[in-house]
Amino acid sequence: MKLLYLLESLRTPAGDWLMSGITHLGGETAFLAVAIFIFWCVDKHEGYYLLTVGFLGTVLNQFLKLLCRIPRPWVLDPDFTIVESARAEATGYSFPSGHTQNAVGTFGGIARATKRHCLRWVCVVIFVLVSFSRMYLGVHTPLDVGVSFVIAAVLVFAIYPLMRRADRYPRLMAGLLASMVLLSAAYLTFTLVYPFPPDIDSANLASGVENGWKLLGATLGITLAWWLDRQYVHFETKAVWWVQAIKFIVGLALVVALKAGLKAPLIALFSGSAGLAGAVRYFLVVLAAGVLWPMAFRPLSRLGQRGEG
Repeated sequence: MKLLYLLESLRTPAGDWLMSGITHLGGETAFLAVAIFIFWCVDKHEGYYLLTVGFLGTVLNQFLKLLCRIPRPWVLDPDFTIVESARAEATGYSFPSGHTQNAVGTFGGIARATKRHCLRWVCVVIFVLVSFSRMYLGVHTPLDVGVSFVIAAVLVFAIYPLMRRADRYPRLMAGLLASMVLLSAAYLTFTLVYPFPPDIDSANLASGVENGWKLLGATLGITLAWWLDRQYVHFETKAVWWVQAIKFIVGLALVVALKAGLKAPLIALFSGSAGLAGAVRYFLVVLAAGVLWPMAFRPLSRLGQRGEG
């Protein structure tokens, strides 16, 4: 807590505003936006790489949160104060830091894959600043941040050579995707059958179970999307700049709308079972992003070629 108290003494309104903005680069929305942009517009194999790092990191992160159940810094020390604007998103247990893991996994993955030195250093600066912001804002301890940083870095460097080989060996890719599904199923089973102590925070446990269903649905969705694309769709990422803009902006809007619009109908369909509804919702959203929207890329690219001609 000594470092957190030092950072607390150094806070300023401008610093609070800056760190509050930077920390969002480690959130789920930023991860999905960056991964989807690369998947649709840059290189779908690198997109699969980032998604694999992200999904595996999330499973490990959620597992450790429920297994260790370490409270947030202001709970450990009631005299410690946080930047209030960060409190709303600082839900669940503290260890390890999800934002740090997302940032290192996403931007560290880009830094590992890119050959552009300038982009590599920009990505390094981003994930270092996001990691620092979690401590500056007071929502994580150095242990939370450090462990998350190491986990994400190991995944970034361990998965990269596997994904490069998977480009040439489909069975390896199928194995990686299957392992993601099995790990998600294992985590969900853990949340449902593990004998947690009676004093566990019920909201945190319910959130962990719900996240387990979502992860299972998402990993099943990306697995089916990969198979369908390999067998039938074969979408390409190259296009003129304005077609790329349409692909990303319209596609992201459709995915966000689908994610929001399916929630209530699916909960009603499954008689109020938020977990199962969440699994189906994330399965359909990922399937739409992974193969249904990319089916439009070929006619869009042809339109772009005619426009350029």
